[in-house]
Amino acid sequence: MDAFDAIPDPLVIDILNKVRDVKTLIRCRSVSKRFNSLATESDSLILQLDQIGESDSEIDSPIVSFFRSLFKSIHGFFPLFYRPARPAEIPTRTPVQILAGFNRIRNLEMEFHGGDFKLGKRAAVKWKAEFGRSLKSCVIVAFRSATVNNTSAIDGDAETDSEFVSGLKTRVVWTISALMAASTRHYQIRDLVKEHKEMEKLTVRDGDGEGTVVMNAAGMKEYRETEARVDEKGLRERTVVPNVRMSMRHAPSLKLKSGICLEAATLVIVRPSGVASDGDDDDVELATEAFSDCMYGEAVTALLKRRRNVLEMNSF
Repeated sequence: MDAFDAIPDPLVIDILNKVRDVKTLIRCRSVSKRFNSLATESDSLILQLDQIGESDSEIDSPIVSFFRSLFKSIHGFFPLFYRPARPAEIPTRTPVQILAGFNRIRNLEMEFHGGDFKLGKRAAVKWKAEFGRSLKSCVIVAFRSATVNNTSAIDGDAETDSEFVSGLKTRVVWTISALMAASTRHYQIRDLVKEHKEMEKLTVRDGDGEGTVVMNAAGMKEYRETEARVDEKGLRERTVVPNVRMSMRHAPSLKLKSGICLEAATLVIVRPSGVASDGDDDDVELATEAFSDCMYGEAVTALLKRRRNVLEMNSF
């Protein structure tokens, strides 16, 4: 027995839990029989995906990669008998397939490459949504542009009626786009939620930090209990957004303490219609929890002091 074999299994699992990266843990499984069994005991994981289905080549073990390169080399010895074929599509694996064998997941963080918005160079829309069977809440922060302003100018509130209407259209478009992106992400993880009943928290982020979807244990249980009825409604590409009530605040020009000036700064808090709310107090709690730091947290704090406009939107 060597020194490594003397390390107790619980300690090895604790070390592997610090690794968290799924691709690294999959490679660890090829080290030894012991690693192969212990790596799958990790309960806190991070899975980064370049696309919805990840290429097999990205997660192959070193052994598989070796044999793949070996066969390619042997194939090269027979050029006379080789007839070039059409390039085949690289097979992909879904998150469920990648995580096969990991049966003790408690906390899973997934990161998709890129986001869903096509915005101007200086515009930004960020959102955080919580789901169960369907949308529970969504907080959206957006602005048209951000500039550094070292002057002592105060926030600009003056706007004409036409500017207000034009700005309202933009804010509604941002809100609908964020809700569609969130419901698409929720739909993409449906099989993962069904398969891993042991999970207590699932967080899905875009690689550029655009949006975040969160599901807790209660939300995932609710989804599993109703997914049979949902599936009967036919094929689609995203979860249906229910009738919602939008609490919207904005500032034509918002000057932050850091000296950054946000043009058309907007804060939207979305909840399903009919959900009881204490108004401003609930808005403060939900918004500050979603964005508690950096520039966006400062913008949320400032926008929460603005006048609130309430809008209703039908399911879509």
